[in-house]
Amino acid sequence: MATARVIPAAATSATSCLLARTPFSLRRTAVNAGGLCFFRRAGAEPSSSSRRLFTCRAIQKPQVQVKEEGKPETLDYRVFLVDDSGKKVSPWHDIPLQLGHGVFNFVVEIPKESSAKMEVATDEPFTPIKQDTKKGNLRYYPYNIHWNYGLLPQTWEDPSFANSEVEGAFGDNDPVDVVEIGESRRQIGEILKVKPLAALAMIDEGELDWKVIAISLDDPKASLVNDIDDVEKHFPGTLTAIRDWFRDYKIPDGKPANKFGLGNKPADKAYALKVITETNESWAKLVKRSIPSGELSLL
Repeated sequence: MATARVIPAAATSATSCLLARTPFSLRRTAVNAGGLCFFRRAGAEPSSSSRRLFTCRAIQKPQVQVKEEGKPETLDYRVFLVDDSGKKVSPWHDIPLQLGHGVFNFVVEIPKESSAKMEVATDEPFTPIKQDTKKGNLRYYPYNIHWNYGLLPQTWEDPSFANSEVEGAFGDNDPVDVVEIGESRRQIGEILKVKPLAALAMIDEGELDWKVIAISLDDPKASLVNDIDDVEKHFPGTLTAIRDWFRDYKIPDGKPANKFGLGNKPADKAYALKVITETNESWAKLVKRSIPSGELSLL
């Protein structure tokens, strides 16, 4: 029988806002949040002020906790987020993307130095985090990933959109991935406040799978790194190591190496913010049902 336990989420102190399911009116009562929720136009940087970032601000800040159901490394294992009333919320749809001043929420799926391939179940209600499977078997990376890995909430890589800047590749139908380079090993379901630093345009079996490189604001080196050049200065070799890790991780399974667009190099912070803005716009169209959702859960 599956078990469930709730882990106090002291580390998941990022502001959370639970979206109404018709989210794009000027003002709505926040679902399960005990506060009012509204959307506003916001530019992540002055250079992108003309673009629309759909974000949500809660008057009250409910404590989000991590609730495990089932046992780790089993097919039944799920990691849910629950609000302070115990109701489930979606780490993909209900956690706000932007916190202002170039800071974003990041939901951890895979802690650094682990190999279980955890991911948000985009086709299940409340999109819990689970271990990926292939042919009914749990999936593992062939070796540990050396950084905290997860997603940017309220983003989506549209599989119907061909990106002309990246070889015309179509989106992979998932939220945008984040590689967090800080020194601390985080927990599954933990929410971090991060600032983007760079982006890699990975092409996985023909699908565009962005990797945004970021650092948590509570990392000791966070104040020192604000763009791609700072990463190379204070984390020498890290950008190359990230690219090579994601290029090669499927080779032990007999698959070809992944490719990268944009000249096989990481793009700078400004480009990463552009990617975030565009994929947030795609997510907005998805939850407004302007784009068919297919098997994706919008709950």
